[in-house]
Amino acid sequence: MSKLAFIFPGQGAQKAGMGKDFYENSEAARSFFDQAQKILDFDLKEMCFGEHEELNLTEYTQPCMVSVCLAIVQELKKRGINPDITAGLSLGEYAAVAAAGGMKELDAIKLVRRRGILMQSTVPAGEGAMAAVLGLDAKKIEEILESFENVWIANYNCPGQIVITGLTNEVQQASLALKEAGAKRVVELKVSGPFHSLLLKPAGEALLKEMESMSFSTLQVPYVANATAEIVTDSKKISTFFAKGIYSSVRWQQSIETMLENGVDTFVEIGPGKTLAGFMRKIAPKATVYNVSSFEDAIALEKCLSKA
Repeated sequence: MSKLAFIFPGQGAQKAGMGKDFYENSEAARSFFDQAQKILDFDLKEMCFGEHEELNLTEYTQPCMVSVCLAIVQELKKRGINPDITAGLSLGEYAAVAAAGGMKELDAIKLVRRRGILMQSTVPAGEGAMAAVLGLDAKKIEEILESFENVWIANYNCPGQIVITGLTNEVQQASLALKEAGAKRVVELKVSGPFHSLLLKPAGEALLKEMESMSFSTLQVPYVANATAEIVTDSKKISTFFAKGIYSSVRWQQSIETMLENGVDTFVEIGPGKTLAGFMRKIAPKATVYNVSSFEDAIALEKCLSKA
């Protein structure tokens, strides 16, 4: 039986103007944006719809991205498009849990606002770095990183693309070693910290403490956790996975493979950009992948699924 997954991108996919056409054309999305605006301590709509450099700061990127993704979900569900399972890359995991019914959507936005602040403040700017390693086997990368105390794998994105993270000087040294080992390219990423490294563990622990007062709902559909690539059906596990996700590797390739093994053959990437669709072409080129980043995309998706 065919199964459909909602998948959500992470930090880095944000762009000026994201979500604006949904606000202008979708009553459901507009209502959601207005509600989200009220619970945040900055102008969400101006930040998303205008052009602001602050959009690329972690503490703003995170609530903006999750708000846009969940606003799009409102329109899709209004059109009768619902997932059988969800997953999100890093930050996208919060949208995935909310879309799966595991937490109130506005709570997800408030939580990632706090998450962004914690991540931004844990490691001083300039002390951490990340780099994408292209064209080298994951096992080879793991072997080489054993020689470095403060460098880890941040993301298993897809075959041929692994992201490393850690202290700036050690990431630079590891990049040289990986090039010597045969990597086609090692590209430094424009990020504000060493995300998904053990250097961020204090942020994860702080977030876990803050989630003690939060309530999670029974999941209406399962989601796949980044840290382990396992299917989660028990909402009691959500807070632990959220906390661990800050300082653990994102097993995105493995997450997609888990869904494929469980009968998912159609993936809908929700949010700005087509990063996840690009990964999908390398992980599962035969899978059906749609992207919904504009209101027209939502209309087109409804038509495509009605014909399927």
